[in-house]
Amino acid sequence: MTSATRQPQTPAAGIPPRLIATDLDGTLLRDDKSVSPRTVAALAAAEDAGIEVFFVTGRPARWMDVVSDHVHGHGLAICGNGAAVVDLHGGPGAHRFVKVRELARENALDAVQLLRDAAPGTVYAVEQTYGFYQEPDYPKLHMEIPDNLAPAEDLLAEDGPGAEEPVLKILAYHPSMDPDAFLTLSRLAIGERANVTRSSPSALLEISGPGVSKASTLALCCAERGISHEQVVAFGDMPNDVEMLTWAGQSYAMGNAHPDVIAAASGQTVANNDDGVALVIERMLEQL
Repeated sequence: MTSATRQPQTPAAGIPPRLIATDLDGTLLRDDKSVSPRTVAALAAAEDAGIEVFFVTGRPARWMDVVSDHVHGHGLAICGNGAAVVDLHGGPGAHRFVKVRELARENALDAVQLLRDAAPGTVYAVEQTYGFYQEPDYPKLHMEIPDNLAPAEDLLAEDGPGAEEPVLKILAYHPSMDPDAFLTLSRLAIGERANVTRSSPSALLEISGPGVSKASTLALCCAERGISHEQVVAFGDMPNDVEMLTWAGQSYAMGNAHPDVIAAASGQTVANNDDGVALVIERMLEQL
């Protein structure tokens, strides 16, 4: 494994960081979904040094309670793989949407039909700003009760349930396909109608609006703050992190990362259970 002390092979290596962008599951969080005291201390130390911290995750806003006790100054999170920017300062159940980059229902319906044709047996769920809806055959992958059960075409209809809320992403699950093969197939089938990625070890895809990703939304947030990509340090472990790690001036794949993530990142740290994010931050702060 490449050490976290390795200097990233990038011209940005000598540029002082201004923002840390970190994924949560498999990255900042340990496998038991906890944030270690060492990691909490490292994030606080970074902010004391004037470095902003952004949580950048595929999770919906309502699943951000896992880090609500560790917000400190870093109150903004990019959720839904870039579909929403959320202010966490209100605490559990009181998160405020700062920015929403929705998936147009027309695009979502196209994606559903194209993937049904390309991968028969695919089942769907629909993630909205506050609601969660799914097809009857969609498995119990999430620890919540859906607001409505119906075919995806009905859920995404202009007059369907939750029609007053924007769609952030749709979830597509296949019961038997290899996860990477399913991702490749879906990207070919859907094309530019939507952005397709995955963060689950199962064949579960996350489908967002065209051009919507962790990287593109992070770039928008950084531009608003006058922060260049060279001043960003990013961490991740799964394919939905690849664009962000490629975009950031310095980036680290976790020791437990998917091979595509390791190839995309400019550096590598130890696994999430070994506090890989904290290790890099500590050593980075020593060099400031």
